[in-house]
Amino acid sequence: MNLKKFLNEEQDPQAVEKLLGRINSLLTSQESVEYIAVQKKPVLNLSPDCIALTNRRIIFCRPRNFGLSMDFQDYSWVDVADCHIKEGIIGSVFMMRTTRNLNNMMDYLPKAQARKLYQFAQEIEERMRGVRREKDLETRRASAGGGITVNNATPIITSPHQFQQVKPLMIENEDPFALLQKLKGLAENGIISQEEFEEKKNEILSRV
Repeated sequence: MNLKKFLNEEQDPQAVEKLLGRINSLLTSQESVEYIAVQKKPVLNLSPDCIALTNRRIIFCRPRNFGLSMDFQDYSWVDVADCHIKEGIIGSVFMMRTTRNLNNMMDYLPKAQARKLYQFAQEIEERMRGVRREKDLETRRASAGGGITVNNATPIITSPHQFQQVKPLMIENEDPFALLQKLKGLAENGIISQEEFEEKKNEILSRV
């Protein structure tokens, strides 16, 4: 692994080399280290703490027993709710919170490294928010029963994107009030908008 790519913000070369030597065995298939930040305390510290960002997770690395062993705490990006930094007179603090409200942090990070951590985290967070929204929408659709079918042939609602292309309602074999309850459930779960619900409700009531 190219060591120089991790030394652009004056990281301690020995700390980075030691970390890479140990973290490689933790990496999964197709996972790669993207950035490393190294703690820099105002006192002599031969085994500084580090944060490694991979394309799949955040890993907090804390040496123990004078650097003879190391504790790793890792968090998958899809579970990270937000990251932020707080800059002080001596270094910066990097803070992370998961979707389950688990928190972790590291202090005494050089400001340039903390800003890189934040920049990288923000880019991935945005992508992960999209992934979580898709999963949430799929869960809501499943809990709402998927779609509504009238006369076992005409799909009334399959997804919000197809809503405008729905054919006129046929309710001969469907209780209109039962259909209204299904539509209401979809609206409450955010699968269709309130305007779409009102439009279809009026259409159903006009045929009663």
